[in-house]
Amino acid sequence: MADTETIIAENAAHIRERIAKAAAGAGRSPDEIEVVAVTKYVGTAEAAAVVNAGFDVLGESRPQQLWEKSPLVENARWHLIGHLQRNKVRRTLPLVDLIHSVDSPRLLQAIDTIGGELGICASVLLEVNCSGEAEKHGFTAEGLRRFLPELATFSHVEVRGLMTMAAREGGTSSAAENFSMLRELRETAQNEAPPEVQFTELSMGMSHDFEVAISMGATMVRIGSLFFEGVDR
Repeated sequence: MADTETIIAENAAHIRERIAKAAAGAGRSPDEIEVVAVTKYVGTAEAAAVVNAGFDVLGESRPQQLWEKSPLVENARWHLIGHLQRNKVRRTLPLVDLIHSVDSPRLLQAIDTIGGELGICASVLLEVNCSGEAEKHGFTAEGLRRFLPELATFSHVEVRGLMTMAAREGGTSSAAENFSMLRELRETAQNEAPPEVQFTELSMGMSHDFEVAISMGATMVRIGSLFFEGVDR
């Protein structure tokens, strides 16, 4: 029976093949798409195996898990992809390259303030609730548009784009609608935001729908379970 490192390397190769195929189908290069390998259900050994397989951007949903794992996995860059409470910002900012889940003006203000205190310019994405599901965090489309002019007032954050999660129900057709909405919002935001803010990134798509996301213009996809198929956890 293959060891964990081998299984994850084989899974990683298969993920690369699927991304390349999806990108080609959309007339895109796979180099345009960054994979965030989501490690929230595995330990540091499995996370390290993902890095060794060539995927060095790791994503955690919970700040506490990121705090625990980040010092223990060498050569990894960390993204926070889940909800961030304001009381966890200070400890999180020094550890991450990107926060995907800024879901309110109050959170962005907290990141900006604490970033100033720490001497950090934090890279973030604004999370949009494109599905409209009550249990999801994020700006509404209209709320995002109203907030755009205020982005000029933040000096210690770099807003790099938008993030969303597809609806739980409805399969790939619902996902396509949600991802198309985010892409259109990105175009609107780029036109209406202060000129110094560049909405270059679209973080959308997970293990079950990343190919749809790529077809809709995703620049980042968040893939977790596919890396660990066949691994005894």
